[in-house]
Amino acid sequence: MEEAHGADGNVEGTQVEIAVMEAMHKVVPPPPRSSLDKIKVRLKETFFPDDPFRRFKGQPPKKKWILGAQYLFPILGWVPTYSLSLFKSDLVSGLTITSLAIPQGISYAQLANLPPIIGLCLMADSSFVPPLVYSILGSSRDLAVGPVSIASLIMGSMLRQAANPRTDPYLFLQLAFTSTFFAGIVQASLGIFRLGFIIDFLSKATLTGFMAGAAIIVSLQQLKSMLGIVHFTKQMGLVPVMSSVFHKTDEWSWQTILMGICFLALLLLARHVEGVAVGRTFASLKDYRVDGNKEMMAIGLMNIVGSCTSCYVTTGAFSRSAVNHQAGCKTALSNIVMSVTVMLTLLFLMPLFVYTPNVVLGAIIIAAVVGLIDVPAVYHLWKMDKIDFIVCLCAFLGVLFISVQDGLAIAVGISIFRILLQITRPNIVTLGNITGTDIYRNLHHYIDARRVPGFLILAVEAPINFTNTTYLNERITRCIEEEKAVDHHQAVLRFVILDLSAVPTIDTSGVSFLVDLKKSMEKHGFELVLVNPVGEVMEKLQRTNGVHNFFGVDSLYLTIGEAIISLSSLLKEST
Repeated sequence: MEEAHGADGNVEGTQVEIAVMEAMHKVVPPPPRSSLDKIKVRLKETFFPDDPFRRFKGQPPKKKWILGAQYLFPILGWVPTYSLSLFKSDLVSGLTITSLAIPQGISYAQLANLPPIIGLCLMADSSFVPPLVYSILGSSRDLAVGPVSIASLIMGSMLRQAANPRTDPYLFLQLAFTSTFFAGIVQASLGIFRLGFIIDFLSKATLTGFMAGAAIIVSLQQLKSMLGIVHFTKQMGLVPVMSSVFHKTDEWSWQTILMGICFLALLLLARHVEGVAVGRTFASLKDYRVDGNKEMMAIGLMNIVGSCTSCYVTTGAFSRSAVNHQAGCKTALSNIVMSVTVMLTLLFLMPLFVYTPNVVLGAIIIAAVVGLIDVPAVYHLWKMDKIDFIVCLCAFLGVLFISVQDGLAIAVGISIFRILLQITRPNIVTLGNITGTDIYRNLHHYIDARRVPGFLILAVEAPINFTNTTYLNERITRCIEEEKAVDHHQAVLRFVILDLSAVPTIDTSGVSFLVDLKKSMEKHGFELVLVNPVGEVMEKLQRTNGVHNFFGVDSLYLTIGEAIISLSSLLKEST
């Protein structure tokens, strides 16, 4: 009876396995598409991920012309519905940011190594023409444009290597205008050709370190004005600046120092409404959409036009934009109000600004850039990702001890190297089964995950291409050797399962790698099994001659669970 019962149990188990195998899902290739359709989709996702032309679909020709004009000139979108109540809000906002733009503009012109009198004129132009252009072409309601500290610092430091602003101011100005023109060309080109994604290589870690280092460099440069030093170094590094400060103690003026400290303290206390406005700015930006590529086009064309009207490089100023929002701006007309007010102010009051003390200008610059030192962000990077923290630190130290542009280049280089490292050294994890479920997770992450005897389950978490096939081969071989060294007491290793769920793409080198890997494993008595190859991967496996047949039914599965159930019967037969 016991033998009969055992035989019945085996029959029932076999029937269950057959039923499960019949219910398994087949791995099928994606629907066929022509090469032209694939190229269209790839180009669209690369250059038009936001699909800016969807608003034109299904519209009559006249409406399409109107929408096209509004896309090129966003001012046409809000002018027809403009009202007196909106004008009141924009008027107040424009006047408010003017009070900030004038002293900042004068200070930033000085930061760019422009002579004081010429700096006043350039500030007037740079706060007049660019805002007018942006109000016509820009899509942001809150952005207030004009000279900014970092751009002024970079331009001044780089141009000073080619011309001395004191001995040859005319050449220096020509270079400044030419630099602005080409900066506009580059910005507009990136926007027109939808290449704004290139800016993504400037990671948050890079920008955080760069901004902090630049802010300190800018502040240190103001020690000349804050201490009353006459003979100050022309270099911008931390060491030469501090050396110049302490070697010229005989030139320090206590009256200048006292005035600078008092004025700086007043500015720092005043800039606390601004902190509230920053949070509100980001909240308000969620209510409408800003096209990044369109903004680059607008700012680029703004600088091109500006360079032809004696303006140096301008862009959106974060502090002014925050104040602009807090003041209640409704449309880009606030930029027009600011530009007109700046021009009228400087036309009639310019002689008064000539006598602005340098110590006041230095305090204005320090107050403006001190907010760029984001200590909480640096601490967050340290807690979240040590590599990002190193990138931030390299940018910071590079700016401080080498130069502004070299510090930025070092940080960008490290960021790109990290990306290349992630591509060439993809993550591979060993998976195990969570007891009582059909879920498979990282053995080193989940303590409930258990190895499946006879199986090595690996997950590749990156594209497979010519840059990483050698590494993947070495890494998988090492995993097999480590697995063979583990004593399971049940079954020897027979199947190696590669979970390709996280592999979005594969190239011809990657396909060849999988073929060679399967052949190599068969020579050593193992079977390579692929699980859930996604659309492009499956399509290339199918289109490669003989590969789809080479990876037969027993080598392609939709899930890890189905692969284990199907192959376990083969494992039992072999034992």
